[in-house]
Amino acid sequence: MSARFLAIFALILACACVPARAQDVAAPFDGDLQRLAEILGGLHYLRGICGANEGNKWRSEMQALIDAETPSGERRTRMIAGFNRGYNGFQQTYRSCTPAATVAIRRYIEEGSKISRDLTARYAN
Repeated sequence: MSARFLAIFALILACACVPARAQDVAAPFDGDLQRLAEILGGLHYLRGICGANEGNKWRSEMQALIDAETPSGERRTRMIAGFNRGYNGFQQTYRSCTPAATVAIRRYIEEGSKISRDLTARYAN
């Protein structure tokens, strides 16, 4: 499931060629991007404590999302805040890998995959 999520995520990054917008103008998919950022933050923390040995993989995915979307001002701030919210929320809840943390990882990968598919279907050229 993780490889599928990454493939879909890569497709979104490739298709994120949205026409230039005025600074700080919200795109219709910003809510989805913020949720995806939150998911990436949660995965960055959870996969780390569950011994996935992925290093900064999920943080790098977030950076790739920001690089592809090139948000500025408030949009950028909201995306980064989403990532940090996802990371910090799980950091406050889990100190070690538990069965519940493993379930959360699986659900986040599924939700991230769904968001990626929906965004691709709706906004890809």
